[in-house]
Amino acid sequence: MSKTIIGSREWCSLPQLGIELIKAKVDSGAKTTALHADNLTEFIKDGEEWVKFSLHPLKSRPDLIVNCEAKFIEKRIIKSSNGTKEERYVIETELLLGKDSYLIEVTLTNRKLMGFHMLLGRQAMNNRVLIDCEFRYLLGKPIL
Repeated sequence: MSKTIIGSREWCSLPQLGIELIKAKVDSGAKTTALHADNLTEFIKDGEEWVKFSLHPLKSRPDLIVNCEAKFIEKRIIKSSNGTKEERYVIETELLLGKDSYLIEVTLTNRKLMGFHMLLGRQAMNNRVLIDCEFRYLLGKPIL
């Protein structure tokens, strides 16, 4: 199996959520992928539990707001890098990374004060990529 070489930062797309472009910090130390979410609200759709939220996918465009909806798999306790534990919604969605597409788990949390609104964790990258930390944005913008 050939693996794609990625940098320490990469452009991603989450098309099922309506997010055409978002910068992600690649973090092999993080187990799960995390996505910033504002205004989280749980609701029932067709008898299933869903969550809706909004985010600003591009920090350089604070006027751009994407409203998202997704069926959530579960609520899970996640321990952050600073050691605090938080209950988060876990969703499953398609990730476009370069020319490749994967179905990944994503936790929803407040990343407003973080440098990146998306953290790409090792579960999403497992057996798919190799990270070359010397470089950034090796894959360019995803091909939709």
